[in-house]
Amino acid sequence: MMVKAFFAEAMTGWRSRAKHYMGPNVYTAPPDGGWGWVVAVSFFLVEVFTYGFIKSFGIFLHDLMQEFGESNSRVSWIISICVFVMTFTAPLASLLTSRFGFRPVVMVGGLLISIGSIASGFTSSINQMYITMGLIGGQGFSLTFLPTVTILSQYFSRRRYLVTTIASTGECFFVLALAPAFSNIKDYIGWRYTMVVIGALQGVLVICGFLLRPIIIRPGPATLTDTQSSGSQDEGLIHRCSLSSGEFENIKVHPLQHPFLEDGSRGAEETPLKGTGEKETKEGIEMIEPCSKCLDSEERDIEKDEEQMQTESAQRHNPLNFSMLREGSFICYSLFGLFATLGFFAPQLYVIELSISCGVERNSATYMLSAMAVAEIFGRFCMGWVLERKLFRDKKLLVLLGFTVLTGLVLVAFTMVWEFWGLAVCCGCYGFLLGTMASSHVPMLAEEDVVGIERMVSAAGVYVFIQSFAGLAGPPLGGVLVDLTNNYGSAFYSCAVGMGLGAVFLGLVRPAKKGLPCCRRRGPRNDPERLQVGPGEIVPQCKRKEAQDPGT
Repeated sequence: MMVKAFFAEAMTGWRSRAKHYMGPNVYTAPPDGGWGWVVAVSFFLVEVFTYGFIKSFGIFLHDLMQEFGESNSRVSWIISICVFVMTFTAPLASLLTSRFGFRPVVMVGGLLISIGSIASGFTSSINQMYITMGLIGGQGFSLTFLPTVTILSQYFSRRRYLVTTIASTGECFFVLALAPAFSNIKDYIGWRYTMVVIGALQGVLVICGFLLRPIIIRPGPATLTDTQSSGSQDEGLIHRCSLSSGEFENIKVHPLQHPFLEDGSRGAEETPLKGTGEKETKEGIEMIEPCSKCLDSEERDIEKDEEQMQTESAQRHNPLNFSMLREGSFICYSLFGLFATLGFFAPQLYVIELSISCGVERNSATYMLSAMAVAEIFGRFCMGWVLERKLFRDKKLLVLLGFTVLTGLVLVAFTMVWEFWGLAVCCGCYGFLLGTMASSHVPMLAEEDVVGIERMVSAAGVYVFIQSFAGLAGPPLGGVLVDLTNNYGSAFYSCAVGMGLGAVFLGLVRPAKKGLPCCRRRGPRNDPERLQVGPGEIVPQCKRKEAQDPGT
C-alpha cells in the first residue's frame, strides 16, 4: 500500500509539474518575451523545413527529369501541388487549430511532412511524387506553418515585426547552408536517399509543435498564475493548489516584469488568485495559502471564466468567417498576394538551370541559391527595422509597394545577363527584395488599412487560401514557357508580369479602404478614444460613433 501510495503521489506531482510548465500562459497583454522566445525558435525551425525545403527543391530538378524522363513542366507540378495544397487548406488549418489547439495540429503536420519526404525517396513515377510530396507534404506544411506564425504573433506586440522577420530567416538558412550540403550529399548517395535524410530531419517539427505553449490574453487582470516569464528578478516561492489533484504544492515562479508604457501605466500584469494574501520578501513574493472556502469558490470561478473565455474567443476568431471579402481593401490586398506569389517560387526553381544555360558550371550554379539566401536575410532584417521606425509607421503599405515594384524590375534583369557575376548580382538583389516582401506581407494584414489586428486570424486563412491558386499555376506556367521557347528566361518574364499586376492592386488598397468618391461617407468622422493596455497593443476604449449627417 505504501508503494502504491508513493507511485500515486509521484504521478500526481509529475502531472502537476507538467501542467505547470507546459500549460497555458495567462497574460493581460502580450509579454513581448518569456516563453515567446521558445516559440520564436520553433518558428525558425518550421521555416527551415517548410519554405526552405520548397525553395531548395530545384537541386533535385535535373535528377527527377532524368530519372523519370519527364519535362520541366511535369516535374514543376510537384512543387505546384505542394504549394497549392499548403495554401488552399489554410482555412482547414485555422479550423483545426481553433478546435484542437496549436500543439497537436503542428505535431501532426510535422509528422506528415516527414512521412511525405521519406516516401518520396521510394517512388517509381512522377505521379507518385504528386501524392507523397504534393498532397501529403503540402498538407503537413499547411498544418505546421500557419498555426506557428499565428501563435508567435500572439506572444509579441511591440516587437512583432522584428521578431517575426528574424525568426522567418530559417528558410534562408536552409537555402544558404543546407542546400549546397544536400547537393553534395546527393552526388554520393543519390537523390532518393537524400530525400530520406531530409525527411528524417524534418521529424524535429514534431518537437517544435510540442513546445508551442498556449497563451491566453485577457483584457483585465488575470486570475490564473500558471505562468512563467523570464526576467532579472529573483525567484519567489508560492503555495499553489493543483486544480487536478486538489493538493497544495510549492512552486517557484519568475515574477513577470512590468514594463512602464508611454502613458506611465504598467503592462502585461498578472494578479494572484482571489482570496489569497501576499507579502514582499527579499526572495520575491510569498503567497499565503487561502482558506478552503475561498479555494472552492475560486476554482469554480476559474472554470466558469475559462469556459466563457473560450466561447468568446471562438466567436471573435471564427476561422471560417469570410465577411472581409465584402471589403474592397482586403480584396485588393488579396489580389496583390495572388499575383505576387507568381514571383515567389519560380526563380528559386529555375535559377540553377538558367545559370547553366548561360555557361555556368552546375556546382557553381548551386551557389546562386546561397547568394539569394544571404541577401534575403539582410532584406528581412532591413524590413523589420524600417517598419519599426516612426517615419514609416503610417506608410507601411507604401514601403511594401516600393519593394514590389523593384522586385519586378529585377526579375526582368535576370533575362539580360549572361555570365556568373551578372547572375550573382541579380540573385543578391532579388533575394534582398524577396526578404522584404516575404517577411511582411502576412503581418501587414494587421494594419488598419487592410483588416486590422482583431480580424487577422480569420483574414490570414482567407488570404493564404486565395494565394493557393497562384502557387498552383506559377511554376507550371513557367515550365510550359520554357518548353515552348527553350529559354529559361521565359519563366522570369511570367514572374515579372505577376509582380507588376500585384503592385497595381497593392497601390489600390488604401484608396479602396477610404472608399470610392461616390460611396465615401460625408461629414466629420469621430474616432474612438484609444487605450494602451500592453506593450504595443492599442485597443478601442469605446465603440466607434456613427458618422454625422451632412446636414447636422
